[in-house]
Amino acid sequence: MNSLAHPDTRSATPLAPPALSIKGLTKTYASGFQALKRVDLDIARGEIFALLGPNGAGKTTLISIVCGIVNASTGSVTVDGQDIGLHYRAARAKIGLVPQELTTDAFETVWDTVSFSRGLFGKGRDPAVIERVLRDLHLYDKKDNQIRTLSGGMKRRVLIAKALSHEPEILFLDEPTAGVDVELRRDMWRVVRGLQQSGVTIILTTHYIEEAEEMADRIGIINHGEIVLVESKTELMRKLGKKQLTLQMTQPVDAIPASLAPYGLTISADRRSLVYTYDKASQGGIDAMLNDLGRTGLRFTDLATHQSSLEDIFVGLLEPTR
Repeated sequence: MNSLAHPDTRSATPLAPPALSIKGLTKTYASGFQALKRVDLDIARGEIFALLGPNGAGKTTLISIVCGIVNASTGSVTVDGQDIGLHYRAARAKIGLVPQELTTDAFETVWDTVSFSRGLFGKGRDPAVIERVLRDLHLYDKKDNQIRTLSGGMKRRVLIAKALSHEPEILFLDEPTAGVDVELRRDMWRVVRGLQQSGVTIILTTHYIEEAEEMADRIGIINHGEIVLVESKTELMRKLGKKQLTLQMTQPVDAIPASLAPYGLTISADRRSLVYTYDKASQGGIDAMLNDLGRTGLRFTDLATHQSSLEDIFVGLLEPTR
């Protein structure tokens, strides 16, 4: 595995105690399947943390343990310093969970279902809190509507409202925009950023790489129950993001001249382009490569650059472990 893929589980703000701290967490089911293998992870207060991984990687198991739905085999989880095993109620009250599935009573009104969720955590009736949550999520004008009358995007907002009804400090979003069209997805991103600005720590799982690239402060990649990498988005792109320089040639190229071999150039399928792949460390080699190219007599008419996306990095990291 690439040495850069070793986990860096330090908090994004190491001087402040983390909002969520996971140490040595494992989960082995009765069948013998090991869903989690010694997961260590700290989530900083107020950050948006994206957890990425293929199906079956352990994302849902990890969330379920932190939220008290599944018991860990070994390890510990503390929420704002409260151990979820020793102080379950206090720790769980600090967490809101937005599940992927739309699991609310279709015939309840928006107001009633959100108010009921607040009561589940032992919080007293507080119409002002419910009103604020609904207004923040642009749901207040739908407060008397039955859930079944709402659009898919509005139903997902109701799930967020239910999760926020008891005023948690940490919000888990499990595939928050699954099945939502692009316009609503971007609208949801604005909602999440607003929650972060209000001080809520957000952990999201997503299959949409663009979602993590757009929103996350840090990104964690999990595969086969292990944290493969934890890194700030900016640092991850800096370390692992590759660039490609594509040169459109005046004539088809049949072979790379020997003098250009050190640059690792490749020829496109139609033989009309040469592609040079480089990273930040080797960026200075472009001038040398172009000079050496000119000496061969090969000429190009145009050039274009391409930066690796987070999806490219994600696939590249997981490929060796599959």
